Amino acid sequence: MHLMIPHASALGEAGRHAAQTLALPRLAALLGRLAPDRSLGSDEYSPHTPLELALAAHWGWTADTPLPFAAAQAADDGIAVEAKAWALLTPLHLSVGSDQITAFNPQALKLNEAESRAFFESLAWLFPADEGWTMAWGAPTRWYVAHESLADLPSASLERVINRNVDPWMPEARRLRSLQNELQMLLHRHALNEAREARGALLLNSVWISGCGRARPRAPQPDLLIDARLREPLINEDWAAWADAWAQLDAGPLRELLQRAEAGQPVELTLCGERFARHYRPQARSGLSQLWHKLAAPKGDVLAALEAL
Repeated sequence: MHLMIPHASALGEAGRHAAQTLALPRLAALLGRLAPDRSLGSDEYSPHTPLELALAAHWGWTADTPLPFAAAQAADDGIAVEAKAWALLTPLHLSVGSDQITAFNPQALKLNEAESRAFFESLAWLFPADEGWTMAWGAPTRWYVAHESLADLPSASLERVINRNVDPWMPEARRLRSLQNELQMLLHRHALNEAREARGALLLNSVWISGCGRARPRAPQPDLLIDARLREPLINEDWAAWADAWAQLDAGPLRELLQRAEAGQPVELTLCGERFARHYRPQARSGLSQLWHKLAAPKGDVLAALEAL
């Protein structure tokens, strides 16, 4: 069993304070048994999140070019990606303030399938099939387009911009900047947005473009479990809910992983923060060391492990 936990820590003062309140005895016991064997990432300014880097590594991808997560997600949504170069378009609301532009959580739009499809289909003239474009709808907040011009264009993960200033993450590639501007102009005063405004709903006034590239083969990971319950509380900065989600993880999946480790079964743990993803495996021990560990039951430093992410 390989348990991967994204959004395991946050860099802000409020997030660090919330981490200091956590009581996670099963995670502490696991960290006493396991040792980090790989760390991925660099800093919080990398366009790819540590979770994405960890997934890429486990799928056998190299990071020599931008990672094609749009094609991977499209395939998971049942779309025939073939050899085309895909991009993920995420509908969202950009809030213009006095000193920055903030991207709201796409879920705040509360798009249902019918409205999402109507918006997406209204953009079709920007992506003419006779010019090599392919459009595919995956989910209310997952739209896809494919075109040769999208191959290997660098772009920042959506996770980097939600509830944050988008300016540092705006695409550098001229093709993506042009496409984003065209989409925003089309959405401005869109009839569907006028209807949303009339009922007091957030305007769908932009999209975020990410994950550009052609599909790559993914090595199967049958034992991988990604538990993303920390995501929504963290990006919404609801620290009480984040701490509660950690408690649920400790009582559920982490308890199971610990039981498997104690039974001598193969286990792996990956913790993903904003800067790094750290992968843990059981430590190789001599017979005497194994006996000592059973008797002493060492505990790892949870706070130090989380702050290192």
